[in-house]
Amino acid sequence: MNNPIKNARPKLPPWIRVKVSAGESRDKVESLIGQYKLHTVCQSAKCPNLCECWHKQTATFMILGGECTRNCTFCAVDHSRSPSPPDPEEPAKIAEAAKAMKLRYVVVTSVTRDDLPDGGASHFAQTIREIKKKIPSAKVEVLTPDFGGSVESLKLVTDAGPDVFNHNMETVERLSREIRSGADFRRSLMVLKSAFELGKGKFSVKSGLMVGLGETDSEIEGTICEIRKTGAEILTIGQYLPPTGKHRRLDRYVHPDTFEKWKIFAGKLGFRSVASGPLVRSSYNAENFFV
Repeated sequence: MNNPIKNARPKLPPWIRVKVSAGESRDKVESLIGQYKLHTVCQSAKCPNLCECWHKQTATFMILGGECTRNCTFCAVDHSRSPSPPDPEEPAKIAEAAKAMKLRYVVVTSVTRDDLPDGGASHFAQTIREIKKKIPSAKVEVLTPDFGGSVESLKLVTDAGPDVFNHNMETVERLSREIRSGADFRRSLMVLKSAFELGKGKFSVKSGLMVGLGETDSEIEGTICEIRKTGAEILTIGQYLPPTGKHRRLDRYVHPDTFEKWKIFAGKLGFRSVASGPLVRSSYNAENFFV
């Protein structure tokens, strides 16, 4: 068993400073999320950008409940082998909350639900449709699990018309199995490639990586190449920060110069948009990078 003291995160380097924002805007977001009884990845994953994003009146909605059937070593989301059934009213509630927040760009992710026949794909599709119906001008980005590799489930989501389809690779192939519970590196590449082929140019495909898990710089560059081969054109790279002492130990803090090097490297491969930096997260400033 991991030792929380041994795994405690080293002191943050000077280039990582989390913004703390309070005020009416943040309070409004928190109130709306409570009012509609919704989950956000901001809270569940203990995102370091929560204060900044909520102050800007934006949030990443997390559907299919607050319990994940997988138990990844980097993630703070609650784990359960038998989570509660999805709330059939959740897609409509999210659309209402997004409208109340006056969002022009809505990001929707989920826990992984291996217990559901379609992995929750139909719930994703309904959420996209509800948002588009309630806010016709809004753009919708979805960050999905791998659906067990089911192309049929994947098609349910892509047919609903997202503007961005995102599936994170998270880490390099050598570390994938020990870090990503129940996931598979090659299967995730297949998800990205299938989404690109199903989309036929109607939406952008996106993926993301964390660093500081024990990978090497060359492994990151190799993984960036693999992601680009799938057709993905938007990429995020951010610093892994253990949410608690019980999670996977931090291996290193990556200097901003290295993040910039990877951004240039990815750009030369043909990625249309790259966000690479210590506090970059998959949905952080997603609207800006989409534009």
